[in-house]
Order: sequence, then C-alpha cells, then structure tokens
Amino acid sequence: MSEKSIPSSDWDPYKLHRDYVQEPPRTILTSIKHLGPGLIVTANIVGVGELIATPTLGAQVGFAALWLIIISCLVKVIIQGELGKYTISTGETTMNALNKVPGPKLLVAWPIWCWFFMIMLVFLQIGAMIGGISQALHLLVPKVNTTIWSVIITLFGMSILIRGRYKFIVRSLTFMVAVFSIFTLFCAVMIKWTPYSITPSDIIEGFKFHIPKGGLTTSMAVFGIVGVGATELIMYPYWCLEKGYARFTGAVEESRSWVNRARGWIRVMHIDILFSMVIYTITTIAFFILGASVLYQMGIVPKEDEMIKILSNMYTSTVGVWASTIFLGGAFFVFFSTFISAVATHSRTFTDIFEIIGWIEINSYKERMKYVGRLCIIIPIICFTLYSLIGKPILMIIIGGTAQAIMLPVIAFSTIYLRYKYTNKNILPTKITDILLWICSAIILCFAVYNIFQRIGG
Repeated sequence: MSEKSIPSSDWDPYKLHRDYVQEPPRTILTSIKHLGPGLIVTANIVGVGELIATPTLGAQVGFAALWLIIISCLVKVIIQGELGKYTISTGETTMNALNKVPGPKLLVAWPIWCWFFMIMLVFLQIGAMIGGISQALHLLVPKVNTTIWSVIITLFGMSILIRGRYKFIVRSLTFMVAVFSIFTLFCAVMIKWTPYSITPSDIIEGFKFHIPKGGLTTSMAVFGIVGVGATELIMYPYWCLEKGYARFTGAVEESRSWVNRARGWIRVMHIDILFSMVIYTITTIAFFILGASVLYQMGIVPKEDEMIKILSNMYTSTVGVWASTIFLGGAFFVFFSTFISAVATHSRTFTDIFEIIGWIEINSYKERMKYVGRLCIIIPIICFTLYSLIGKPILMIIIGGTAQAIMLPVIAFSTIYLRYKYTNKNILPTKITDILLWICSAIILCFAVYNIFQRIGG
C-alpha cells in the first residue's frame, strides 16, 4: 500500500505495519525527495555552537583550534549512522535502545539517567538561544528591551511548536538555515580582501593538534556542540522515524525483500547524513574562520551582554557596515531555527521516556503528539526561566556544551553495544565501518579524558 493510500488518521510513524511498507528509491536523484532528518539536525547544529561557541574559541586562540573543529564535525557521523541503522531496522526510538544497555537500572537504564542530567544543562543552551534572539532583535529595534523580546520569542516559538508536525517543522527550518549559511560563506571568502586575510602560517598553526590554555574550557564545549553533538545523536533517529524510514522498511522478517528494503532505506539515511554533514562542516569552518581571523586579530572576545554586537564585527569588518542588519536578521534565523528544532526533539524524547517508565500510555500518533504539544509549552517556559535567572548566554552555552561532551562517550559505547548485540545479521556494517566506529569512539573518550586531566592540571 502506498503512503498516500493510508488514511492520515491511521498514520503512525512509530509503529511498523505491512501496509506501511514502501520500496526504497534506487538512485541518488530519486533519494533526494526522501531526505529531511539531516536538515532538521543541521538546523540544530548551525546554531549556538557555530554562531557563538565556534567564533568565541577562534577569538580566544586564533587558528590553533582548526583541527578540533574539523574532527568534531567528522568523527561522530559513524555513530550517527549506526544509531540510525538500529532504528530503521527495528522501529525503536533512541531511548528504547539506550534502555537495553546493561548496568545499573532505576526505572530506566543508566545511559538514560546520564542523558537526563545532560539535558537539564542543555536547557541552559536553549535559554541562551532565547537570549541571543532577544539581543539581535533589540539591536534591530532598540525601543523594545531584551526582556520583552525574550517573552515575545518564547510565546511565538511555543505557538509554532504546538502544531508539532514533522513536515511543517522541516519546511520552516530549511530556509532559515540556508540563507544565513550562504551569507556567512560569502563573508569568509571576502576576508581575503581585508586586513584580516588568512596566511599559510595560520593554516599550519591550525593543524598542530594543541589547544592553548586560554581556550581549553571553550574547546570542551565546542567539541560537545559542533558537528553532531550528543543531543543531535539522540534526536536523529526520532526524525528518521517521523520521515518514515523505519515504517517503509517494515517489521523484521527473514526474507530477502525485507533485507533489500532495509539496506535501501539505510542507504537513503546515509545520503541524508552525508548531505547534512557537508553543509554543517563547511558552514562551521566559515564561522570559525571569521572568529579566528577577525575577532582574534581585533583582540576582542564575545561578552555576555554584548555577545551579538561583538560577533557582528565578523561581518561588518569583512564586507562593510551594511552587513550589520543582515547579520542581525541572520542571527535571528539561526537561533530561532535551533530553538524550534531543539524543543521539538526534546519534547519527543521526554514523551518517549514517560511511556517507557509507564507514566503515560500511547496508543496512536495523535495521542503521542498531544503529549509532545504539552511539552512544547513546558520546555520553552523552563528555558526562558533559566535565561531570566542567569542572563549569561555564553556561560550557559559553555555549560551545556561541556555536558554534551561528557555524554558523548556514553552514547558512543552504547552504540557499540547495540551494534554487536542487536544488529540484524543481514545488515551488519562492513569491517571498515566497524573499525571506524571503534576509532571514533576512542577519540571521543580520549578527548573527554584529556580535557578533564588538563583542567585538573590547570
């Protein structure tokens, strides 16, 4: 049965049924219309990490951290792919998967508790997004102070999120991310014709694989946020479910047709991951270059109450004062898209956990979205309250990013367990993928341990 022939009232991406089965596209061109989960993840990635944390690190240490930016964008996609494969082949959410990891268990498995403590700190990041948006809008309309703007943004975001549908969200976010990313790339290219032009020695410095002490705290946060961070690794399988990859594959069967469908939709997922990785890697490098060249040479680092104003120098110093308005508008798009994406995802993960624990019972997609809608009200209120109480967006981002960096090894080695314990024998990864999975997990662990020891030594 085709997707269009199934009544919308019966459509549930979280349930597998033979009527949902759909053959995968066979070419890259026909696969393009099935892309989407990566765009939502990219909207979340190209946000506080790229626009604030990455340029801040560049402003602190110059090009010395270029290697970290590149590794951070590339090293986690193997884990993303394996988590996505698990979900497509089983129809299970990330939280259900993590709940299978052996070890201490109190209502839920210990990785979920690690996630819970991380997400409490990640809410600080979402609060910082509200702060960034309010600063940008205040600079555009000075008569309205940041407090009023933060209230308006929170209410506006909630009104959009309550609708909670996948297609509406992805359409809203794609344009927001694309426009500002293109402008950022343009500004990075224009550096060549400014006093802040990049030299060969800058690039050499960027690959000496060290981080000056002055940027150690920020580097830990950047590694946790930039590229596919801990929250994106958790969220990606949910968007794969809602796009339909798992339901099109169908429930596991000992048949050649199921194996072919599974491999086909996993291939589409890999294209989706690769496409989004190219976008956010290039964009992230552009943000870093602007911070490492312009802000570092100017000797200024973003400050809490003037964060957006200082960051605007990256654009006005490369293409002119006229870029200020475009930057402020772009900052709004980036922060707001990240805000929408983050809340939309976290509302789904919390709903999932409540169902796992047994606090709620979900019998249909409509019922699931009812709980998601409620959380799309509660989460923004919590994040707004945190920003109102703390009011330091850069500090909030660093705390949230550090929490994500600490969570990364938990996700990595949980993924390894799921791969060897539960991956269907007919869709096992190649030996090269297995090797890369172990190498990437080891890098993530080593970086976390290295930063902890450096802080202790400092």
